Amino acid sequence: METCDRLNQTSTNQYKNKLTKLFSYLGTKALFILLCVYVVACSDTQPQKQVCSEAWFEKVDRQITSGDGQGHGPDLGSLEWRSVVEFKLGVRGDESLPAADSERWCAYIDQHFIN
Repeated sequence: METCDRLNQTSTNQYKNKLTKLFSYLGTKALFILLCVYVVACSDTQPQKQVCSEAWFEKVDRQITSGDGQGHGPDLGSLEWRSVVEFKLGVRGDESLPAADSERWCAYIDQHFIN
């Protein structure tokens, strides 16, 4: 009888150890899955805006018209166009403005003036 009790206790302990390992494994997997869901749900799903691209120049020109309304004006994105944009925004000559021929200029204009 004592042998049976020892066998039952051994089997019970083995069963408990297996269950503990299983729940630990499943808990780790569940935690990983929840973390992945959180990261995906909280990530910025909107594509990053490309400044200094043709589409961006067009967007800026729709908001800050550089031409005369009859198709005359500087080429979009050119230094002349950028100078017109600065003039219309009232920031030409502003020392805090990045160099007009840089991507930083586009980022600055985008951040401070473009909707």
